[in-house]
Amino acid sequence: MSGEELLEIMQRRRSVRSYSGEPVPMEKLNLILQAGMLAPSGRAIRPWELIVVRDKQKLIDLSSSRMGGAARMLAGADLAIAVVGDEEKSDVWIEDCCCVMENMHLMASALGVASCWIQCRERMAMDGETAEEYARTILQYPAECKLEAILSLGMPEQEWPSTPLDALPYGKIHINKY
Repeated sequence: MSGEELLEIMQRRRSVRSYSGEPVPMEKLNLILQAGMLAPSGRAIRPWELIVVRDKQKLIDLSSSRMGGAARMLAGADLAIAVVGDEEKSDVWIEDCCCVMENMHLMASALGVASCWIQCRERMAMDGETAEEYARTILQYPAECKLEAILSLGMPEQEWPSTPLDALPYGKIHINKY
């Protein structure tokens, strides 16, 4: 793959919150998971764990994990991948988990799978507890693991236009000084 092809995938990537209902093929899910596991990690510690959720009731329950309905798309998703990190293993577990999320997000886009990053760390659930506390009761991950985010996945209802490169905020690039 060339750099231009990778840039095209990045241009097509969108946060998609509605899905067609068609299942994500297992082959595509496996590639998405492999992309996540290939993410860089500080000192190659890999302090993350991936929890694949295909159970429809768990997806519906997780759709209430954020205030304001920020996770409601999970109810219509085919599946989700929760990324948790062991904060005792690495002081950069947050960054490492974000690299995993981004790799999976980009792979999903490359495969024509719609996805949305649902931030959970330092967010509140609808019932007043943290998204972390709420999701832990559903996903049952150990106390040393902290929830970074959940990636919702499903087949897209529609095709989205690419982001034109001339629309990028080039004014945010600074050379040698701010």
